[in-house]
Amino acid sequence: MRIVLASNNAKKLGELGGLFAPLRLELVTQGSLGVSEAEEPHLTFIENALAKARHAAQATGLPALADDSGLCVDALGGAPGVQSAVYAPFKPDPGQDREAQRRAQDEANNALLLQRLAGVADRRASFVCALVAVRAAGDPEPLIAFGRWGGSILAEPHGEGGFGYDPLMFIPALGSTVAALPAATKSAHSHRAIAAAHLLGLMRSAWHLG
Repeated sequence: MRIVLASNNAKKLGELGGLFAPLRLELVTQGSLGVSEAEEPHLTFIENALAKARHAAQATGLPALADDSGLCVDALGGAPGVQSAVYAPFKPDPGQDREAQRRAQDEANNALLLQRLAGVADRRASFVCALVAVRAAGDPEPLIAFGRWGGSILAEPHGEGGFGYDPLMFIPALGSTVAALPAATKSAHSHRAIAAAHLLGLMRSAWHLG
């Protein structure tokens, strides 16, 4: 089955492609099909993921898969939440390519998070992922899966891998920040992997795949 991924992120395509390999799905990015990114106006990960999936399915006529994910910090009432990618005010440098702009935004986000947690003893946090799959834009029975990966926020970054808040997120069960984990270990244990395992089961039972 060919499914459009409601994202233009090559890393996300590779990660999800591996996670859904048992179903022999052909994942293609919406950008490769000329589809623009959807608006994400909602307050929850599930609502945003569903909006993105319906948008991609409407534009392509294909089944669609979408995720919305981010960091939720207990002491901040769940912030940055759905605003994780754009948490800090940031004006991109038009002279930089998209990847450089993303790295600069990540650094600004991390700096703001540490500022808001200064002097806070409770550092508990979770990476959260909502995955949604629809057979068509008007699918009345979207498949919805949720993954949560718990840890704590360090006082300073550690590790060179990953992206976003990975250098600050320490996973006690693995004794490491996410940024210091091998890519294969991250892919096997992440919030996205947890959600994907759930969604894979739903696709098998509801869509009769695999």
